Amino acid sequence: MASYKLTEEGKEYLEKGLPEKNLVLLLNTMPQKSATLGKLIPKVKNFPIALKWALEKGWVMKKGDEVILMKPVPEEIPEEEALKKIEKGKEVEEEILKVLIERNLVQKVSETYRIVEESLARAGNVIDVLTHDILTTKLWKGKKFKAIDVTQVRKKLELSKISPGKRQPYNQFLSEIRKKLAEMGFIEMRGPTIETEFWNFDALYQPQDHPARDWWSTYRMKQPKFGSLPKKFVEAVKKAHEKGIAGSTGWGYRWDPRVAMQLMPRAHCTCLSARTLASKPKIPGKYFAIARCFRPDVIDASHSVEFNQVEGIVLGEVNFKNLLWILKTFALEFANAEKVKFIPDYYPFTECSVQLSCKHPQLGWMELGGAGIFREELTYPLGIKVPVLAWGLGIDRLAMFRLGINDIRELFSRNLKWLRRV
Repeated sequence: MASYKLTEEGKEYLEKGLPEKNLVLLLNTMPQKSATLGKLIPKVKNFPIALKWALEKGWVMKKGDEVILMKPVPEEIPEEEALKKIEKGKEVEEEILKVLIERNLVQKVSETYRIVEESLARAGNVIDVLTHDILTTKLWKGKKFKAIDVTQVRKKLELSKISPGKRQPYNQFLSEIRKKLAEMGFIEMRGPTIETEFWNFDALYQPQDHPARDWWSTYRMKQPKFGSLPKKFVEAVKKAHEKGIAGSTGWGYRWDPRVAMQLMPRAHCTCLSARTLASKPKIPGKYFAIARCFRPDVIDASHSVEFNQVEGIVLGEVNFKNLLWILKTFALEFANAEKVKFIPDYYPFTECSVQLSCKHPQLGWMELGGAGIFREELTYPLGIKVPVLAWGLGIDRLAMFRLGINDIRELFSRNLKWLRRV
């Protein structure tokens, strides 16, 4: 026949009373036989459990924030009587036993427990070898342990390295970047993965005949093929492209809204910066995004057709020196790069523009990304009249520096040896 024993919680309730009983006894001392939750919670241990069972037994009623006494505590409570019997090794009714097991006040004593307990009794309650059974049955509590010479045990055992579960290294790196940027006061930007060419190119003052917009440089959606345009900004962006804005002459071509409506997997996350500028951001303000991007490319040790970018903008009274400081901080602190250099560059949507490169121990100098100050032809149509610093870096390549790998494909590796080591 199966035997049962009290859990630690069961022993506590046997000694100090069931929580629901203590709640009712407390209410019985109140002048109105009722009290608010605010008064009861600090005075009744395990209050949620007490209230649940008191309500279920019909001892109390809850009205809004007030608990009202309905019945006094009965002279005999079945659960308490059953706990007393089990403590003495006596049998109790099956129905009440189920309730006690459900409340985790009683647990079944396994055959293993009985055998281990008898073995310990024969050994004078001294544990010689700590086994799995002794640990799981908790029979080690209150027992003595035989002294062990640890230095001798170490010589006999071949200790192997334990590889506990942990977050994937690249995923953890992305979380660290996100946390650091948030600590620096940056607000995270979010947006759709499938984007219109309007936000991916046109709003960034990139002309519709630019080579970067050709089919071999970006992907296009086959179905659905077109999205909608934001009516509020279409005319201003069209004017910037065709005739110019803020003193420029524009690109001098006929802007086609049908091209701008085409859907595509975003080629960079600068489109998130454009969307943020168009949504009345804080000025001064700092924003960032870590987003998945897609471009056709030849896959090799430092290139992939899909990749993550870390993007950022800073609005306010800022200058080019501030931008270089941000880029250098990324390279030195986030990527652990030893050598950094800035190279003048060209992007349709920034002026001045710069490229950030770092020296990889095996792959040599590697471009991490571009940056610059957004042109007024970009910011004015979106309603922004202050300077905006912008940068977009290949965070996959930053991770290569931090994690010490030579192939970008290793970021998504299933190589257990590398995953355990990093």
